[in-house]
Amino acid sequence: MNKRQTHLRIKKLREQIERHNHKYYIDAQPEISDREYDLLMEELIRLEHKFPDLIIPDSPSQRVGGSPLKEFRTVTHRTPMLSIANTYSEDEIMEFDARMRKNLTGENIDYVVELKIDGVAVNLIYENEIFAIGTSRGDGIHGDDITKNLRTIKTIPLRLQMSDSISSVLEVRGEVYMTKDVFRQINKEREKREELLFANPRNAAAGSMKLLDPKMVAQRHLNIFVYEIGYMEGSACNNHVEALKLLDTYGFRTNPNIQRCKDIDEVIKYCNGWQSKREKLGYETDGMVIKVNSMVQREKLGATGKSPRWLIAYKFPAKQAATILEEIVVQVGRTGILTPVAELKPVALAGTTVSRATLHNQDEIMRKDIRVGDKVIIEKGGDVIPKIVSVVKEVRTGKEREFGMPRKCPVCSGDVKKIEGEVAYRCENLKCPAQLERRIRHFVSRRAMDIESLGPAIITQLVKKKLVKDYADLYSLKFDNLIKLERMGDILANKIIWNIRESRNRSLSRLIFALGIPHVGVLSAEILAKNFSSVDQLRTAKKEELEAIGEIGEIMTDSIMHFFEREDTKEVLIKIKNAGVKMEETKSLEDKVFVAKNFVITGTLAKYKRHQVSDIIKELGGSISESVSKKTSFLLAGASPGSKYNKAQKLGITILTEDEFLTLIRTISGQIAR
Repeated sequence: MNKRQTHLRIKKLREQIERHNHKYYIDAQPEISDREYDLLMEELIRLEHKFPDLIIPDSPSQRVGGSPLKEFRTVTHRTPMLSIANTYSEDEIMEFDARMRKNLTGENIDYVVELKIDGVAVNLIYENEIFAIGTSRGDGIHGDDITKNLRTIKTIPLRLQMSDSISSVLEVRGEVYMTKDVFRQINKEREKREELLFANPRNAAAGSMKLLDPKMVAQRHLNIFVYEIGYMEGSACNNHVEALKLLDTYGFRTNPNIQRCKDIDEVIKYCNGWQSKREKLGYETDGMVIKVNSMVQREKLGATGKSPRWLIAYKFPAKQAATILEEIVVQVGRTGILTPVAELKPVALAGTTVSRATLHNQDEIMRKDIRVGDKVIIEKGGDVIPKIVSVVKEVRTGKEREFGMPRKCPVCSGDVKKIEGEVAYRCENLKCPAQLERRIRHFVSRRAMDIESLGPAIITQLVKKKLVKDYADLYSLKFDNLIKLERMGDILANKIIWNIRESRNRSLSRLIFALGIPHVGVLSAEILAKNFSSVDQLRTAKKEELEAIGEIGEIMTDSIMHFFEREDTKEVLIKIKNAGVKMEETKSLEDKVFVAKNFVITGTLAKYKRHQVSDIIKELGGSISESVSKKTSFLLAGASPGSKYNKAQKLGITILTEDEFLTLIRTISGQIAR
């Protein structure tokens, strides 16, 4: 065959293979044998190997996995992948319905109920019908680019099926999972090789998505159900049922066990019906997801800083086991909260051996009358986190001991204070060693002040040697302090000092998050930074000002107020300010020169990490997109830019190299300064 004939044959093979993939994996109606399918794939791979310039990203051959990755790059989600609030009883489902009716007064509300697949949430982005980027959920704002791993999953279409309504940009959310049969087979193989066994199918799926070698991922035979359209350019669906039908027409695999319910009574009946039936499924589920069907009503309901208001998860009762509570110890967390932890006689539960369980707080211990020496019933909340649900009081001997929360911190002997309006007890000493290491780790983390090279081992040494007594002391570190630490060389010491200096100019939202205010996460910090132009303005904000912000609830408001009222907080803020850390967002609206400008970043950047460049663009008012379109203002292209570069050229979009981008930023900075 000549090249033209080969091209036509390859095209036909791809169409045949994708058709048989859909019949086998989506419709469950295979038309050919496995051997016949393998022969088609072998011929395609052989022809593409002969003419590598004919290989395209959506070829079925690309599912087998390419060369290993060095690392995952970070991707910013177009719309946040928020978490789902949980309920555990019919009463809580009724409360959810009452909230919906309160916020949608007089409106008819119908719900859609779906199985909650126990897997790993992912985001799939399609550009002009082709699967372009796949990411993990990450922190909800940013995720890892796991496109190569996701391409190995045969139930993810590499090209959308034809339809008049296909959007040029489509973002789809789904849950990657491993079937029970595949899980059992993989664990058998690992046992033969004397490797550590996976605890459960979700654990196996999550571990697979983190592998840097796509060929290994392909061997795990993962699967996916898609459940939501995250973003769609152009026309939109009126309700969730329409959206699921549209996803079906595009070739996606949606879960067949979905019910539209006219009221909350139907919702509860459907949820209860699945508690016993779920064991017969070939995959793990840990509950049901209840969603408002109407897209207009969803828009009205909105979201909190953590989760949408229009949906909720109903978690099935977890599996249980009985054991002996041998001791209760107290742990001190990053924010100083004391958490009692039960040390248990080891017992097998839901695929793992459990020896510890959280007791949450003193009130919970008293309410359940839990004592050291008791025989207790434990379960895994959401089949993941062990907890004590009850005590077998009938077998008590009288030797059991009651527990009381210590008045002094078990680590630093500092005062322990019960937080007003909460059940938690907190060590009030900001310099408590138990808190200090965790606080500093949080402060230097990538989503906070992003001080690279300052890892846990170095932080542990800094705290033990009393070189830092709070995170503000990082800015006083000298080369001579660092060089004396274990495994520290000149290059690393200088790099850390440089990175600490650089962190002084991080955005206000990063600083707010880095402070470690209880209940304030990445998204909440960004919301606070938009409403308050400086740390001082936030510190002196009145309660009603905070509560007026829709996404900031009562608990977070009280937490912020308490944090800034503490004397040790005031001391550390003064030290940070004196160290030259930027405490305010100095750019005015006029300075946000990238307002209404949309950037796409592609290729490998040499001087900055992608998330650092994204922060600069956002600080100047711009936005970041993952796909090139007519709305794109600039394409920032690093090394090996790929197809986005070609598309930008065709559309006449301004393309910037990294040096050109930095020159543009310096020019803008100079104009602002003048």
